[in-house]
Amino acid sequence: MFTTRPTLQGTFGMVSSTHWLASQSAMAVLEDGGNAFDAAVAAGFVLHVVEPHLNGPAGEVPIILAPAGGEVRVLCGQGCAPAGATVEHYRSLGLDLVPGTGPLAAAVPGAFDAWMLLLRDHGTKSLADVLKYAIGYAEDGHAPVERVGETVATVRELFEREWPSSAEVYLPGGRPPRPGELFRNPALAATWRRLIAEAEAEAEAAGGSGGGGPSRVAEIEAAREVWRGGFVAEALVRQAGRATMDTSGERHVGTLCAEDLRGWAASYEDPVTYDWNGWTLCKAGGWSQGPAFLQQFALLPGNVAELPEYGSAEYVHLLVEGCKLAMADREAWYGDDGSVGVSVRELLSAEYNAERRRLIGEKASRELRPGAPGGREPRLSAHALAVASGDSPGADVWGGTAAAGAAAGAGEPTVAGDGGTRGDTCHVDIVDRWGNMLSATPSGGWLQSNPVVPELGFPLGTRLQMTWLEEGLPNSLTPGRRPRTTLSPSLALKGGVPVVAFGTPGGDQQDQWQVHFFLGLVMRDAVRGGLDLQGAIDAPNWHTESFPGSFHPREMRPGSLTVESRTDPAVVEELRRRGHVVTVGGAWSEGRLCAVARDPLNGVLSAGANARGMQGYAVGR
Repeated sequence: MFTTRPTLQGTFGMVSSTHWLASQSAMAVLEDGGNAFDAAVAAGFVLHVVEPHLNGPAGEVPIILAPAGGEVRVLCGQGCAPAGATVEHYRSLGLDLVPGTGPLAAAVPGAFDAWMLLLRDHGTKSLADVLKYAIGYAEDGHAPVERVGETVATVRELFEREWPSSAEVYLPGGRPPRPGELFRNPALAATWRRLIAEAEAEAEAAGGSGGGGPSRVAEIEAAREVWRGGFVAEALVRQAGRATMDTSGERHVGTLCAEDLRGWAASYEDPVTYDWNGWTLCKAGGWSQGPAFLQQFALLPGNVAELPEYGSAEYVHLLVEGCKLAMADREAWYGDDGSVGVSVRELLSAEYNAERRRLIGEKASRELRPGAPGGREPRLSAHALAVASGDSPGADVWGGTAAAGAAAGAGEPTVAGDGGTRGDTCHVDIVDRWGNMLSATPSGGWLQSNPVVPELGFPLGTRLQMTWLEEGLPNSLTPGRRPRTTLSPSLALKGGVPVVAFGTPGGDQQDQWQVHFFLGLVMRDAVRGGLDLQGAIDAPNWHTESFPGSFHPREMRPGSLTVESRTDPAVVEELRRRGHVVTVGGAWSEGRLCAVARDPLNGVLSAGANARGMQGYAVGR
């Protein structure tokens, strides 16, 4: 079977990420004796440098990790809403949605602390060891991918007129970065050098012995303190207090304060799981989009032999309609809030899904149909109800064009001139020779989110834009509560043993593309005695926007379905006959999947990476 690249196989280590420099940096850590968790931290910080339009240190990262012989855990790097971020405050500013850019949209930064916790608890390397790759690329330069310059060009006027600190970094010589030329961010390199120096000094003053385990841990703990209470925290708070032009067309100051930074830390929790066809699928909880992946499998037959032919119109229709139901539940029930009285377990129960499955008919639905688990009435935001009913400018019943479909896919953001971004994110998966496995989806804090903090070289994030300015909803803007995100790394076990780690950028599309990918592993023939990771990644994919989007301005396109042009024309014709409003996008426009795997019987490792976007790579041996 032809694929864009081979599925890599080896026994030492495998890395797949959305940028080749991150993949190779992670591999360098493995070659230097580090484990998968050391390598992931190095890759995460390199991604901040080489994909700055997709993530940054003040963003967020959910991580699913499976230590060899240990339990699967979720490491939550999603910060909460600051104490001053109340619905009342934002409404008093005349807002009905959280802006898509600017300090009002900034949650407490989560990515840095999550990476530090991972390194402290599961890594073996020092802070300097894992940060040296990112420091090198920021200080000495790297050749930026095309999309970095394209993103900067889109927001150039905003940078020049309103965000001069961003212009200083991202318009060197008065123009956007160009492929093939070295692009540097010396302020970011200086931040990490200073942080390492202060952490080392603090650890030594506290009695670290130098070179031993306790000293390594002490340095990491000191770095966490510098971030949450030292020069980094001081600069972040100053930036949040600067009046900044955002997508509302007005200048606002944020709510982030020193107490918010000092009071938050990354944390571990159990994954949410669902057993399907002999596999156990693991995701983060309802503060993420992850359970929507599981709900889609709960709507499918439990035996893969009962599924329609892979890639057929009936198959695509079944998956798309199941996705619509899961995403409707996401709108009604997901959030960092126990007060709604609905658990993810109820949404995954056999009884509930037998009832929901009956809603999937022969024709495409254009309705937003959340369920009523346990007889509880779903409650949607007024905005979601308006776009679902067509009473809002955000509701777009459309025919679509190939250009629009292509722009909405690929896992890269579509960026407006005011910095508003729809879809985002990076991804990295790693498995090492000892069997440690990890899947992480770094995001937020991208260059178009907020002005660069002059003293630090990176901006604040904008994850609060995913909350609603309406009280009483699972995802209402609430101090101390995590916004419900789209970030959704994945890990799958068989017989209780971790086998596959995978994920993709792409906002609302993440748990659409991943469902088709995983079914591709299960339904297609294996290659080289293992899972056909690359074939499942390369297979034509699709997405629907038949539910309210997670990014400002929270639009919905009822009945929409965008497919890649490699999709069989007969399948497209049949989908249209079934009532889907089909847009035929680019041949390689849907998703940026990454994946690694380990055969539990013989320890053979494998990896695949997405060719879409021309920058994702797997490496290994």
